[in-house]
Amino acid sequence: MSFLKNEYHQDIVNQKLSNLNKLIRCSFEFFPPKNIYLEEKLFSSVIQLNKLKPFFFSVTYGANSGERKKTYTIVKKIYEKTGVITAPHLTCVDATPSELEKIAKFYWENGIRSIFALRGDSDNTNHLHQMYAYDLVVLLKKIADFDISVAAYPEIHPEAKNAQSDILSLKKKVDAGANRAITQFFFNTESYLRFRDNCIKNNINVEIIPGILPIYNFSQLKQFSKLTNVHIPSWMFEIFNRLTNDLITQRIIGASIVIDIIKNLSKEGVKNFHFYTLNQSDVVYSICRLFGF
Repeated sequence: MSFLKNEYHQDIVNQKLSNLNKLIRCSFEFFPPKNIYLEEKLFSSVIQLNKLKPFFFSVTYGANSGERKKTYTIVKKIYEKTGVITAPHLTCVDATPSELEKIAKFYWENGIRSIFALRGDSDNTNHLHQMYAYDLVVLLKKIADFDISVAAYPEIHPEAKNAQSDILSLKKKVDAGANRAITQFFFNTESYLRFRDNCIKNNINVEIIPGILPIYNFSQLKQFSKLTNVHIPSWMFEIFNRLTNDLITQRIIGASIVIDIIKNLSKEGVKNFHFYTLNQSDVVYSICRLFGF
């Protein structure tokens, strides 16, 4: 009887996931590690996540020249180890057009064809910048036919005047040649779906890939949300405030929340998901395996 019950339970799970298996694809973001030990942990994560056959990896980018070199080095190592397209982030803040042209030419000449184009953050509190992501997309397309990803903000960029101006900013980047948009992380699926609908209404005809952030540590998540203008629902505070010192349970519940987000979005036709891994693989790998990656 117990065997039949377990078999029945597995049938239910299989039925729920049958329409998702082999239809959803994933991509993963990493950041350059600060020392050899962390680099070993990073590549352990890369090798593990590579088993999921991602459609690309990306590596974040620092504003100073030392960090830029780290990004390039990590991108090349990941590609050499996996053969998977690996896109460096490139920011235009605190860089001149001529510097960016040199970097872009260097990337192209060294076989890097995909770039994640961003404005980047700086200490400029007046929000006055020489270049924005749109300008960077234009510059890159003049250098070569890069495959370009850009950022999108379902809950509005912190510096945007309003939702419509934020959408128009994205449209400019797409019209300039961006191939896709990857969103900031979020926890309200309705925010993403409204944003996607608004993109369609404004003739933004590229895929809007949802960015997914696993919850490893709620205190850390609260810090991220302040920096990014991401809304954390009140029910999440109610759950995680009871688990302040229980990081293991936080990770388990956090994984459950992400599973629900992916499940709900997949029912709305979303097929690609971009994971902000924080250079860790265990939770992300388990979530992806559940969905048949």
